[in-house]
Amino acid sequence: MSLEDYAFVLDYLQQGRPDDRSYRKTPLIIAIGENEFKLLELIPKTNAVCAVGDRIYVGSNIDLRTKILSVKRRISYSDLTNAAMNELQFILESIVNQHEERFVGFFNTAQPINARLHSLELLPGLGNKTMWAIVEERKKKPFESFADLTTRVKTLHNPQKMIAGRIIQELEERHEKYKLFVSR
Repeated sequence: MSLEDYAFVLDYLQQGRPDDRSYRKTPLIIAIGENEFKLLELIPKTNAVCAVGDRIYVGSNIDLRTKILSVKRRISYSDLTNAAMNELQFILESIVNQHEERFVGFFNTAQPINARLHSLELLPGLGNKTMWAIVEERKKKPFESFADLTTRVKTLHNPQKMIAGRIIQELEERHEKYKLFVSR
């Protein structure tokens, strides 16, 4: 079911979901996948200790799953607990920082979607002027890091937060016609 190998814990529900009416409540972990940003509900192994922010293996190799018994299901943003929603921005920023090369590569290779819209403009808080500044700077030389990006493009502040914000928008699935980071 899960094409993710690793996920980050957003919330740990020791007694399962409060709205679960079954007699035996199963502990649950709510997590977000590291690569495709899939939201998952996981069943932990008995006596497994997990904390919010932990990176855990959820891949198909059962022998490597030290804390997870199974992936119960893929969930939507609306299925997240309030605690998970509160942690999401921070954990996404951490993932973006850990995979800096991948996301700096997005700034180096992002292309126009159509004649009126560039994929860079889909990042929250990034307007037309900043988009053109990024395009002009990357023509000179590809960006090497987030620090390089913010140094060379003076109007760009905290690109990690912008990317995390965009991922949340895509997870919320309000009116997001274009997906930049989240797997469908």
